Amino acid sequence: MGLTSDKVLALAVVAGVLLFAGTVWLWPRLARRSVRAVLARVGLLLATQVAVFAAVGLVANQSFGFYGSWADLFGREDGPGVVVDHSADADGGPLRVVGKRRVTPAGGTRPEISGRVEEIQVLGRASRIASPAFVYLPPEYFQAGHRDRTFPAAVVLTGYPGTAEALVEKLHYPRTALELAKTGRMRPMILVMLRPTVAPPRDTECVDVPGGPQTETFFAEDLPRAVSAHYRVDKGPRSWGVVGNSTGGYCALKLAAHHPDVFAAGAGLSPYYDAPNDPTTGDLFQGDKDRENRASLWWSFKNLPAPDTSLLVTSSRSGETNYKDTMKFIELVKGKKPTRISSIILESGGHNFNTWRREIPATLRWLDERLGEGRDL
Repeated sequence: MGLTSDKVLALAVVAGVLLFAGTVWLWPRLARRSVRAVLARVGLLLATQVAVFAAVGLVANQSFGFYGSWADLFGREDGPGVVVDHSADADGGPLRVVGKRRVTPAGGTRPEISGRVEEIQVLGRASRIASPAFVYLPPEYFQAGHRDRTFPAAVVLTGYPGTAEALVEKLHYPRTALELAKTGRMRPMILVMLRPTVAPPRDTECVDVPGGPQTETFFAEDLPRAVSAHYRVDKGPRSWGVVGNSTGGYCALKLAAHHPDVFAAGAGLSPYYDAPNDPTTGDLFQGDKDRENRASLWWSFKNLPAPDTSLLVTSSRSGETNYKDTMKFIELVKGKKPTRISSIILESGGHNFNTWRREIPATLRWLDERLGEGRDL
């Protein structure tokens, strides 16, 4: 059973309850002063505490998506990282579909009713990075009447470390896009969902690291090119958007600001505005001050020409630590034409999945309005 399995969580909760009840029930019998009784009491207390802490930790992990597997938790992440692939063409091109799943039970296995989520593997030709991802295809993609239709697309990013599965199972991006499109509140859209950690376990902050992972190149060049070559994505200059939460939010804003020719819009849910420097990132810039400055959204909007793109930032007055920075960022950007800035500010909401689920429907509608200038609703 996986780390994020509901069965594992249920077992931990049941174990905690049973151990607590057993401790209360057996305590009178173990009240003697013998060594054996003392050791039994200590053992019961420790076992109960371990079970309770495990249950609380699993609940927190389910809510925040810190770790995606046991290997990830214990530092033995074995997912694909940075690779040099000189034979991508021989392997069938830069994108391979490796699995499929339905979006909701309502449509059964019929993608023309409920759409489909495909698990893919992307091989970046420019960055030489390989990364797994999930692609949501709306029902119209499979309907005979829309056989020649193309669709706008958005890259959807998790936080760090995050899991791509959380975007599907916890944040419900495909389900939300499906419901919004069915009720006419947005157009059908292709979603490309993955985590920004394409060189695990390192947090590259979507930066092209000198002598290291070329993460920005992967997201801005390789990923849109590979997806557009495989799926029916709109070919217009304003066909792609990018959205993310936390680290993914910073990446989304930066990618849209740095590459307005690729991303017509970027939405950051609970983002920050500068690349951190800590043990998870390592030295991202290798002393290159120009790269470091460019990675700062503060520096970029103060010193570089404003990009022709749309940005959305979110926060909450109570519960988010980025509220003051977000308000300052809005003030900085709203005078920098042709950049357009929007926001979602909640009264309260923490840095967690529940908050982001409240923001995602409005974010997807905002994104849809700015891709291809919101045509063909």
